[in-house]
Amino acid sequence: MKILWFRRDLRIKDNPLLSFGGKVMPIFIFDPNILNPLDKKDKRVSFIYSQVQNLKKDLKKIGLNLYIFYDDPLKVFTHLQKFKPSSVIASVDYDAYAIKRDKAVEKIVPLQRVQSSFIFNPNEILKDDCSPYLLFTPYFNKAKSLFTPAHSKEYKIAHHTLFRYKSCDISLQDLGFLPQKIDTTPATKKLQIFKKKLNDYKNNRDFLNLEATSNLGIDLRFGTISITEVLRFLIGCKKENLQTYEFFRQLVFRDFYAYLLYHFPRLEFDDYKPLVNYKFNQNYYDAFINAQTGVPIIDAAITQLLQTGQMHNRARMIVASFFTKHLLLPWQEGERFFGAYLLDYEKSSNVLSWQWAAGTGIDPQPYFRIFNPYSQSKRYDKEAKYIKRWLPQLSHIEAKYLHNEAFLLQNSIPNYPKPIVIHNEARKRALEAKG
Repeated sequence: MKILWFRRDLRIKDNPLLSFGGKVMPIFIFDPNILNPLDKKDKRVSFIYSQVQNLKKDLKKIGLNLYIFYDDPLKVFTHLQKFKPSSVIASVDYDAYAIKRDKAVEKIVPLQRVQSSFIFNPNEILKDDCSPYLLFTPYFNKAKSLFTPAHSKEYKIAHHTLFRYKSCDISLQDLGFLPQKIDTTPATKKLQIFKKKLNDYKNNRDFLNLEATSNLGIDLRFGTISITEVLRFLIGCKKENLQTYEFFRQLVFRDFYAYLLYHFPRLEFDDYKPLVNYKFNQNYYDAFINAQTGVPIIDAAITQLLQTGQMHNRARMIVASFFTKHLLLPWQEGERFFGAYLLDYEKSSNVLSWQWAAGTGIDPQPYFRIFNPYSQSKRYDKEAKYIKRWLPQLSHIEAKYLHNEAFLLQNSIPNYPKPIVIHNEARKRALEAKG
């Protein structure tokens, strides 16, 4: 009997776990080590719970069942060991907790890892001396040269027989969480919507008020769609002469960050290039996490995050730069804050993106490049539609003034604070703090 451990692959279509035939026991574990620190209104738990229930229904259609546990994985596998499983098959994961957990599990029962979440295996793209790439451009060039149809192959469902096991249903309330309203748009439908945007993706994806992106982040994170299905979608679009290059590049960028975390696991916690001795300012931090910095683009982005669990990628870049350079707060605190709310939270992408913004990562933004939040908002939200959507108290202010620091400093706006830092002063402070 093989245990199929579903984790970040909550689907039956195109799932390598189900390509293993014979007698199987599909399981999903709600891990208290992950759940306990979360807010009881965390939207991700509602999303995962919903998708796990969908997975259970889909497995029953092919003669299988999903046995759901709520316990420490080590206790679960110690219990299941009495059934003498030949192996546990699970998709690979690269963050520190997952690596530690999996090493402990394989001391109990053999663990076979499959590549399910990313395009390439981390050891597939290496320099001629077999060392990992440190910069994205040469990594991307090598990735393009190595990409073959095999990277987009579809996994077929093998013939299975179900290992019977007596189990009880687990409700969201049993997990200690409150149901939250979530977007249940199927990933396949998102793809078809995105198809109409592909030709304009490169030019439009940075504009905050345009719905120009794929919205597939959460689906790729939890595997409600496979990366191979997305690749086949792009191959099909390319045959129709649609512009697919830029989106493919972004998917490879996602791989690159997972690749770096795999080869340099310390990056989850530490700078690759330490540059600044940060002094934590609690007042700055509190203003930031409560969308009270007085800088409209920052507060709009944080409000979007707090209310929806989402944030536009360009906004993430602006916000992270402001946090680490204007406020001189350590990126680890910003990364942890994002990790508490982002629906599509991916450890590798989040950590490496924050280090990029701070200028301390392997492939960093130059430290002296400090985004001006006002020029950024003017460029990517000229009419301030994004700002006014999330900060309705500013809806009566002309857009040009919301991109104007002097106006915001000199005028009092009801229910909205004045900027807590001045851009030029903060920029100078950040450059002086280097080293």
